[in-house]
Amino acid sequence: MSDFVPVNEPLLNGNEKKYLIQCIDSGWISSDGPFVSEFEKKFASRVNRKHAIAVTNGTTAIDLAIEVLDIRPGDEVIMPTFTIISCILQIIRLGATPVFVDSDSNTWNMDVTQIEKKITKKTKAIMMVHIYGLPVDINPLLEIANRHNIKVIEDAAEMHGQNYFNLPCGSFGDISTFSFYANKNITTGEGGMVVTDSDDLAEKCRSLRNLCFSSEKRFVHTRLGWNMRMTNLQAAVGLAQLERLDEFVAKKRSIGDFYNKAFENISALKLPEKSRDYSTNIYWVYGLVIRKNIGLDAAKAMKELLKRKIGTRPFFYPMHSQPYFVELGMFKGETYPVAENLYNRGFYIPSGLALTESQMTQVSNAILEIFT
Repeated sequence: MSDFVPVNEPLLNGNEKKYLIQCIDSGWISSDGPFVSEFEKKFASRVNRKHAIAVTNGTTAIDLAIEVLDIRPGDEVIMPTFTIISCILQIIRLGATPVFVDSDSNTWNMDVTQIEKKITKKTKAIMMVHIYGLPVDINPLLEIANRHNIKVIEDAAEMHGQNYFNLPCGSFGDISTFSFYANKNITTGEGGMVVTDSDDLAEKCRSLRNLCFSSEKRFVHTRLGWNMRMTNLQAAVGLAQLERLDEFVAKKRSIGDFYNKAFENISALKLPEKSRDYSTNIYWVYGLVIRKNIGLDAAKAMKELLKRKIGTRPFFYPMHSQPYFVELGMFKGETYPVAENLYNRGFYIPSGLALTESQMTQVSNAILEIFT
């Protein structure tokens, strides 16, 4: 009988073990170790940024980006409703207001054409979040932001190695963030990175991630910060992963190509868009959307796949529908039909870097069995 195919399994067969042994042998395991600065330096270079600040995870990277842009109570931040809750946490905690836009039904990213009508005098920033494989259409978004003098936060958590018109994701806007969670193209287990070209923003990020210790008197503080420091152990793994990023991107695209061919004749499913004029899909995850005329939703499909030993994950649950916010009376009466449909009818299948061809065949056979 076939074994269970997990939705993701990382690939850790490069220099990870070698670099970790160096950390242990040298005794440098905390955030003061040399791998942290080396990882920051090489990551910044890879995404064409002047500064990179390593942090504990992708969520804290977003928190830090919002904090250094001085988002305050009453400010508004335009963002997609179809995203992970990490994007909204610090906005809410600061007393600012998330202002949502719906998704593009083909790319699953925020619909850039909806942004300008959401801008008010209170709009302080736009958060563009690249979803699943294709980047947001960035140039029109930046043009709007520049015209209205609005800051831009780029959440590139899922876009390691992806480009927009041959420029790396993570190189756009005032500040960008990445996640190195176990399912990302570069993983450190947990971990994240903030990148920017601004000396001022970088300096503030470094201070805030390190409890705002004074450079002159260590235990004297003039501002409240966080402990968001990445350890030397994590950075060692990240550096080894970064060395293989091009290989990992090629593997992701080969997985996408395999599934595209396997599912091309299944009329019940909408497959990920292969490309736009600005980018080719990186297939960070391989998502499927069940068409509306099919009497099966995502939850039922995932249960059927689990019976066949196939791991899956649902698509993001829209922010405006989150029970916590509904209970507080937030976003009352707001509806975003594309995002709602993506959650109800969308899910993704195994596409981790350690996935084998036999596992892909097992997954595709199960999909074919259910949907044909």
